Amino acid sequence: MVAATHGEPSSVSEWLVHWRIDLQLLLAIISCCGLGLFVLYSASGQSQDVIVNQATRLGVGLAAMLVVAQIPPDWYRVAAPWAYVAGVIMLGLVAILGATAMGAQRWLDLGFVRFQPSEFMKLAVPLCVAAYFHDRPLPPSLSDIVAAAIMVAIPTVLVGLQPDLGTALLIVAAGGFALYLAGLRWRVLLLLLLMAAAAAPLLWYNMHEYQQERVLTFLNPARDPAGAGYHITQSKIAIGSGGMFGKGWLNGSQAHLNFLPESDTDFVFAVFAEEAGLLGVLALLALYSFIVLRGLRIAARSQDTFQRLTAGSISLTFFIYVFVNIGMVIGLLPVVGVPLPLISYGGTSMVILLAAFGMLMSINTHRKLLST
Repeated sequence: MVAATHGEPSSVSEWLVHWRIDLQLLLAIISCCGLGLFVLYSASGQSQDVIVNQATRLGVGLAAMLVVAQIPPDWYRVAAPWAYVAGVIMLGLVAILGATAMGAQRWLDLGFVRFQPSEFMKLAVPLCVAAYFHDRPLPPSLSDIVAAAIMVAIPTVLVGLQPDLGTALLIVAAGGFALYLAGLRWRVLLLLLLMAAAAAPLLWYNMHEYQQERVLTFLNPARDPAGAGYHITQSKIAIGSGGMFGKGWLNGSQAHLNFLPESDTDFVFAVFAEEAGLLGVLALLALYSFIVLRGLRIAARSQDTFQRLTAGSISLTFFIYVFVNIGMVIGLLPVVGVPLPLISYGGTSMVILLAAFGMLMSINTHRKLLST
């Protein structure tokens, strides 16, 4: 047991305990973020403005992570329903007053800052589901499953109407993982999957034309190589040309010659793979795997249902972020506009993700302090 310290910490280990920091998780996160700055500098054409903006957002995110880590997990359990309601209200405001960019209405513009409430819901939804199951018998009853499904469905529909299919699917995944970890029976899970498959035609006919094009391009990238298939074609060229050892930092041709669109956001992985090669990709995947496994270890050692479901869903949702982005960049999944976590250029998603890691640290370090 790690005893609580009183007064000023006198060593590094005591300082880490005092500030509720999980050193292993922190080092892996900082390594990814630092690597991301190098990749973005190359992907953005050596733009200092991009690096300054990203570093500023990372600073805000790391500060949020430190603050969130100080708060006991029970506080998050109490606040979870209120956070969920606030998030749904913000999504409603987006539909009425939201700022539009690139054909999508996803942002709330407060004048001094513009953010996406949908990113907040990636965290609020699993928290609310975990809080709902905290004091209920597990595995969940049918009525509890229906209630949790409604919690997930409301923000999913609102985000899907923006339209933002990628984020909507991630919200489903985040809430779904919390429900699965609560002990969802396999036959119920199979039934839900069959229902989703049966609803696929309805989803298809309600998708926007550009979303349908993305799915068709995924099935046959060669059908429109200069149009809908251009992104994925250039991405594959970049990844393949990296070889085993890569072309070296700042030496990638696809991004620097403007062949690769969205090279600093959705397709930043292709830039990294071209310059770092297979060995660099494996190192990045090792970092991501460590973060996921560390989160799952924290979940396995959690003290109660809420903490276990929260830590598990955050960890598995982070895995889905990585899987979906890399999958779409290499052509295994349709392009859905999901950034590469801790690497891609972005604001709201970065801060929310780092805050989620702060919750993992809170769950882990408070467990140590309270255990006997």
